[in-house]
Amino acid sequence: MTDSTSKPSKAISANGENQDLEEVLPSPPPQDSYVKLAMRNMVRKGRQSLWHFFLTTVGLVGLLVGLAYLTKP
Repeated sequence: MTDSTSKPSKAISANGENQDLEEVLPSPPPQDSYVKLAMRNMVRKGRQSLWHFFLTTVGLVGLLVGLAYLTKP
């Protein structure tokens, strides 16, 4: 049975010295966050994004005004 708190595995370098695997293997570049990807996409498709934002805003305001009108005493 192995212990999860044990030291990381070792690798033997060309000159015969032990090194941590973290030092030997390069780490992959971090992935972009969802927000960063969404902002990049919005900048790339600026006019379409603004149009969709406008339609969403008008629809939401219309929904709220309609509900307020229907539920007034």
